[in-house]
Amino acid sequence: MADGDALFAAAAAALSGAGGRRDAEGARELFAQAAAAGRRDAAVIFTNLLASGVGGPRNWQGALKLLASLAPSGRRSQRELETVQAMALTADGDPAERPRGALICAAPEIVHFQAFLSAAECLYLIEAAEPMLEPSVVVDAASGRQMRDPVRTSNGTGFTWPLETLAVHALNRRIAAASGTAPEQGEPLQILRYRPGDQYRTHFDAIPGFENQRRYTMLVWLNDDFDGGETEFPTPGLALRFPPGDAILFRNVGEDGRRDPAAAHAGLPVTRGEKLIASRWIRERVFEPPVGARAG
Repeated sequence: MADGDALFAAAAAALSGAGGRRDAEGARELFAQAAAAGRRDAAVIFTNLLASGVGGPRNWQGALKLLASLAPSGRRSQRELETVQAMALTADGDPAERPRGALICAAPEIVHFQAFLSAAECLYLIEAAEPMLEPSVVVDAASGRQMRDPVRTSNGTGFTWPLETLAVHALNRRIAAASGTAPEQGEPLQILRYRPGDQYRTHFDAIPGFENQRRYTMLVWLNDDFDGGETEFPTPGLALRFPPGDAILFRNVGEDGRRDPAAAHAGLPVTRGEKLIASRWIRERVFEPPVGARAG
């Protein structure tokens, strides 16, 4: 009988690139084998990879069927299935209609999307992220590594490849449609929590030296039971806050691909309650996590 634990460990190592080489195709197959050996978490990850097309052909309908088979025996899978079923999607999991936004600032370019997420989708993201929240990090410009820095005081988590559920993947495809980019250009969707005193001081999302630069940032407000915490753009003099489900998409680079000085922004300190937002950085080209990075 196959050893599900050993298969799972081998799959995780292959997907992260332990040893210096990522084998996404092999990882997907190993997760499938671990699932067949009785590992439910492997079945969940295999379903996620099937939906997103990581490690092999993308099969949205096949992933939906697998999710439906998992739902009766797992509350999280049931919530995920209900969330997906409530979305207006094509047969391939794309939004049935492209989201339309309104330009609210030209420099930097900022587009506002009303009701980008439903109340149920906001709640789904909050609940899915809550058990995984940990202190936020920033990218060190010199080394390219992630590290803690007092410039950013919050807690957060990212839905990496193994954690990118069908609901999260469908929302990532909505973000891609809104930004006119491919879903594969986005970094993992992040959920961030700011408590009283937490903030993200003025910074740029475009990082000097990145060969595959962060072209856009999408921010989505998930709740409104807090004070303070506006997203401030000092150059145009904007301090933005919108109702839960609303989103902004802003451009980080100019037409020449260089960092736009006007794109400096900050998350102002929260003074009461908890601020919860979703964030996705969108690269110039297809994004893959660094080899050796934690897979999930």
